[in-house]
Amino acid sequence: MGSAAKRMRELLGGTLTAGRSLLWLVAGVTLIRLALVFATPLELYPDEAQYWVWSRDLAFGYFSKPPVIAWLIHLTTALAGNGEAGVRLAAPLLHGGAGLALGATGRRLYGGWTGVVAAALYLLMPGTMLSSLVIATDAPLLMFSSLGLLIYVALGDEPDAGGRRALLLAMGLGIATGLAFLSKYAALYLAGGIALHAAVIRDARLRWRPLTLSAVMAACLAVIAPNLLWNASHHFQTLAHAVDNADVTGASKRVALTDPRGGLGFIIGQFGVFGPVPFAVLAGGAAWLVWRRRMEAADRLLLCFIIPPLILIWGEAFIVRANANWAGAAYPAAAILTAGMLTRWRAMRTLWVAVGTGALISLVFGAVMISPALADRLGAANSLKRARGWRVEAQAVTAQTASSHYSAVAVDERFLFNALAYYGRGGRGQSGGGYGTPLLVWVRGGKPANQAEASAPLTTAYGERVLLAFGSEEALASAAKNFVAVTPIRTVPVALDRKHSRTLILAEGRGYHPSGVALPTSAPRPKAP
Repeated sequence: MGSAAKRMRELLGGTLTAGRSLLWLVAGVTLIRLALVFATPLELYPDEAQYWVWSRDLAFGYFSKPPVIAWLIHLTTALAGNGEAGVRLAAPLLHGGAGLALGATGRRLYGGWTGVVAAALYLLMPGTMLSSLVIATDAPLLMFSSLGLLIYVALGDEPDAGGRRALLLAMGLGIATGLAFLSKYAALYLAGGIALHAAVIRDARLRWRPLTLSAVMAACLAVIAPNLLWNASHHFQTLAHAVDNADVTGASKRVALTDPRGGLGFIIGQFGVFGPVPFAVLAGGAAWLVWRRRMEAADRLLLCFIIPPLILIWGEAFIVRANANWAGAAYPAAAILTAGMLTRWRAMRTLWVAVGTGALISLVFGAVMISPALADRLGAANSLKRARGWRVEAQAVTAQTASSHYSAVAVDERFLFNALAYYGRGGRGQSGGGYGTPLLVWVRGGKPANQAEASAPLTTAYGERVLLAFGSEEALASAAKNFVAVTPIRTVPVALDRKHSRTLILAEGRGYHPSGVALPTSAPRPKAP
């Protein structure tokens, strides 16, 4: 690797060390992304708005996700305000932290400059670029998983497997795994990678002592215990939702193999998540290492963390359906392995093409974030339509509630609820506070299907005179069966770009009762909570 390291050092400016280069790389990319977060005119995606709504009411769990995402937004909005940038602030910082951890891991496994390349591949992969500019559960998951991988490698390097330092590292591994679990349940892939490594590699089994194994498990359990207790007190709501979301028997969710969420579509999608050149190197290089039996100990370790999420999610894509980013837990280790192969084989041209391609894709992403009209010209406007138009809809609802008195505002689905909650917030950042009346959800069935329906359902107590803000005529017609009378008010057209638009339908519903029984005309008007 000496020649490759020498050429890389010359290109990066002869006097720079690998450690300094890593710091400059992570700091530079993170600062650029922070600037983009503050500069973009794009509104929050509904899922981002949902996490903001959760952050107003801190808990140890929520309907569909563990709690870390809400805790982070609560912290960042306390520091930077409730604007879109304040909500998204943690994302680029978390990925920057993951880049540092992967750089340190690559350095331990293959040498210093491999760590720099690993961090570059991770930070510039398209999936990371997108995840750095919106707030979602992937950012904390990948940060804590990367930290856990670093601690696991350090624990394996510890000469005294039963010593005090090994015990402290084991506790750190447990804490990192626990925090990853509280970020997203896909953290089970981190634990699975450790277990697989121990199962197939004898030396990995020998590193464990009863005391260090107990320390890992105890520390992890201490971190996740509040979420487990929350789930137990809520009928394991979040875990049940996660199982339902991955339902491999759900015939209604099956898609064609060539669909982006089908088996072949999922494989193609990985070129878009990790980057076309890095994924080609990863797939081809790993296959060559296995076929020719040229794997080093570090290669085997990393493959134990890469293979489970890729294979399991690929299998789900064949059976039912899977989004390309669901295998994201594989890519921290994949970035290190890919960097290790490129530097070990002195494939400098391929290395720079991989990094350069990632930088170019990141540049396009950044330009689109600053000027969404560019996405329209590139034919990619469809990907941004869910981050546009919500403010207009909230203003329409605010204007209507200001012109008349309502017992509640009710919407027909969670995306609209969360977007209106955020963009109709009051001066103190309270969700829906700008409407002067409760913001609720009309629940279609007898069982809540999401956090909004579970926490803010429309009930008869708020059903005297309801402003219905619906996204479809079909939903409004269905809801009308539960009211004594529904009177149309107006339809609000919302232009998103040159090709896409949404419609907000405003109507007034009187006498809500799910059974179809009219409310008494003397029913007291409830106060806004």
